[in-house]
Amino acid sequence: MPGSTAAVSPLRLTSKLGALAAVALLSACAAAEAVAPPPPPPGPPSSGAVQRLDWRGVITSVDRDRYQRRDAAWSLALEQARRQRGSGDLASLGDLIQPRAARGRVAPPAGNYRCRTVKLGSQGGEDGLGYVVYGWFSCRIEQTPRGLKFSKLTGSQRPSGLLFPEDDRHMVMLGSMSLAAEPAANSYGRTPDRDLVAVLERIGDARWRLVLPWPQNESNLDLIELVPT
Repeated sequence: MPGSTAAVSPLRLTSKLGALAAVALLSACAAAEAVAPPPPPPGPPSSGAVQRLDWRGVITSVDRDRYQRRDAAWSLALEQARRQRGSGDLASLGDLIQPRAARGRVAPPAGNYRCRTVKLGSQGGEDGLGYVVYGWFSCRIEQTPRGLKFSKLTGSQRPSGLLFPEDDRHMVMLGSMSLAAEPAANSYGRTPDRDLVAVLERIGDARWRLVLPWPQNESNLDLIELVPT
């Protein structure tokens, strides 16, 4: 009838209501996404994860100087060892006392080792022994949450410390020395006269050495040979 309002069919009304509901739902989703908080940061590493550290951020200035002058320690210590009287069989040590004997794949497996210390050079000059070759003791390399750790378990001088990756031929150890009946040292940087720096190198198929330049006492270069038991 002219002038009257056209009736809306139930089907068309339902379609319009459905479209309006869809638009409202999309708007609500967009608003929710706009105000949603960012995802939380990742949690701390698990207790079994290895936390890699850079030894350059840990080393003391005194040990950095020792490390940088290790070639000079080699030169002086070998010169004294070959010229002065000593204790033990120096000629039988082979690559252990060769400065450039390092090989690739330096990282040692965790486990128990036989170890012996060789002291080269003398801080007492001509009055001291040019070298001393000690017998075998017990050592260990273990995996810790901070990386590999070396410990000498027996003997009157027992160094221990963390091994930091450097390159394929070298690892750097920062550690401390315990003496006589003292407990194992684990306080690098707290007791300066017990601190030490060393370089770990592989010198054979199953043979490693720790090179300690300018130790606190006695010699000018200490070598600790490591062989898995």
